[in-house]
Amino acid sequence: MANEAVLGETPAIEAVAMAKHVRMSPQKVRLVVDLIRGKRAEDALQILRFTMKRASRDVEKVLRSAIANAERKAEDAGASLDVDHLFVSNCYVNEGSRWKRLRPAPMGRAFRYQRRTAHIVVGVAEHHAAAQERVAAAAAEAQSQKGVAGAVKKARQALAGKKKPARKPSKK
Repeated sequence: MANEAVLGETPAIEAVAMAKHVRMSPQKVRLVVDLIRGKRAEDALQILRFTMKRASRDVEKVLRSAIANAERKAEDAGASLDVDHLFVSNCYVNEGSRWKRLRPAPMGRAFRYQRRTAHIVVGVAEHHAAAQERVAAAAAEAQSQKGVAGAVKKARQALAGKKKPARKPSKK
């Protein structure tokens, strides 16, 4: 899922987090995941915080992990990331393994039932306009640092070219 820079397009920071074998039916988790798809990360956290479903805790945990992964990825790349510009780019729930269980039944028999599990995947990405702003700010910072370094270098050269004036003896 690497995002390539194509013809002046700035690469947006993307991150993914997943939780496997969550002990909940995928159908129940999908009800919660559908609420946050495409929303800003901050809004999605608020929605999950006040959703009265048990699955919202697990989805919130995965979303927070994806946000932390994006921050870490930006830090490793040497870029500054504003978390307010992240949005939930993709989120889905797959069916995990099923746990086969037996329930006692009358007359010594047993009924089989299955405990379903889910794999939750949440991806966050930086908005493309925010990515362009971030790259422009980094370029401006580099240019200003270059200008400051150039001015300091010129000042040092000017001082090195001048000889220090001889000290006049003080009158006592």
